[in-house]
Amino acid sequence: MKLPVIALVGRPNVGKSTIFNKIVGKKISIIEDTPGVTRDRIYSEATYKDYRFNVIDTGGIDASLEKFNDEIKMQAEIAINEADVVVFVVDGKEGLTSNDFVVRDILRKTNKKVIVAINKVDNKKAQDHMYDFYELGFDIYIPISGEHGIGFVELMDELTKDFQEKEDKEDKRLKFSVVGRPNVGKSSLINAMLNEQRVIVSDVAGTTRDAIDTVLTYNKEEYVVIDTAGMRKKGKIYEAVEKYSLLRSMKAIDRSDICLLVINAEEGIIEHDKHIAGYVLEKGKGLILVVNKWDAVEDEKSIKDYLKEVRSEFQFLSYVPVIFTSALTKKRVHLVMPEVVKVSENIKREIKTSVLNEVVQDAYLLNLPPSYKGRRLKIYYVNQTGTKPPKFTFHVNNKNLVHFSYERYLENKLRENFELEGTPIVLQFKNRSE
Repeated sequence: MKLPVIALVGRPNVGKSTIFNKIVGKKISIIEDTPGVTRDRIYSEATYKDYRFNVIDTGGIDASLEKFNDEIKMQAEIAINEADVVVFVVDGKEGLTSNDFVVRDILRKTNKKVIVAINKVDNKKAQDHMYDFYELGFDIYIPISGEHGIGFVELMDELTKDFQEKEDKEDKRLKFSVVGRPNVGKSSLINAMLNEQRVIVSDVAGTTRDAIDTVLTYNKEEYVVIDTAGMRKKGKIYEAVEKYSLLRSMKAIDRSDICLLVINAEEGIIEHDKHIAGYVLEKGKGLILVVNKWDAVEDEKSIKDYLKEVRSEFQFLSYVPVIFTSALTKKRVHLVMPEVVKVSENIKREIKTSVLNEVVQDAYLLNLPPSYKGRRLKIYYVNQTGTKPPKFTFHVNNKNLVHFSYERYLENKLRENFELEGTPIVLQFKNRSE
């Protein structure tokens, strides 16, 4: 399911972040009074009525700031390219400024649907300014107040008017994507994999706007590789701003069954790697960690030491396989596909109810949950209620008695007994009365 994308653009301090938070329903953007605080695009998924979509909040485009603005302008252009609908936010209190015309010129070059949201329209003075904005030459104008929530129903109705969730044609082939920060060697890893002798490659026209899917045949099975790194279509603007590639990675992760998260061995693990891993986990996808550029550090660090470091940095991913490769020298690249095959079996693994219950009952008796106010959690039975990722439903006396440490204990027991490497698993608890 591809989610539509809405981008908020405008000059600094027109209230984009407040509108973003209102649409998303939680405070995510950094709101401060310094113009141009929201430098990086901020993304979030949101829902309105029955529609789900992604929202991008961009930094303010300020024509008076040369250096800083090039980056922001570029980000905004990427956001606009990604978007299905653009909300051009202007300040109703201040009226039109030359900066607004700069933003207008950027928007005019695209064929996107643009809605002009005239913000801060909560007094007479602002209402007088309203008609000035028609000079911008767009078709749709909606007066709103981000702070007071005025006009949001009209704005949201207009935004989602043409949304139909685009169904991806049912494709039974396993899809995996190669994700990670820029310059960690995603492209070269993909190329090294595609150049392996046993792998047969055929290009299909990009099914998404900006990633090219490659079909790869390994051991007579077809796989679809979603290349987030390639950007073979868009030219200059994309090369310059690869560092703003998060949204593209997110889209690729959404479409994948398994993600290969590439880490640069030279630089070590940084926060952003964890963010990407967290997103993969949140979306319930299979995961393999690939430590690339290993040729550059091999002398100083043994794989064993480095693995320890990876495990301590990614404590929440103890179940994920780690591969050390060098895309440059093609060393150990042949290990990647066997791991993909293994994880692809694990994300679809189905466990017989009788075996499942035996393991859970043994685990329960081995380590009884702590009692709370004289009450103890009882597990009546467990069944598997889904795959991709495997989902297990525990029928219990009272789900409020499940402590997160006990839930983790149960998860570990399931992992010890069943082949679940590389896949997240979901544990659900239901009261017998439900």
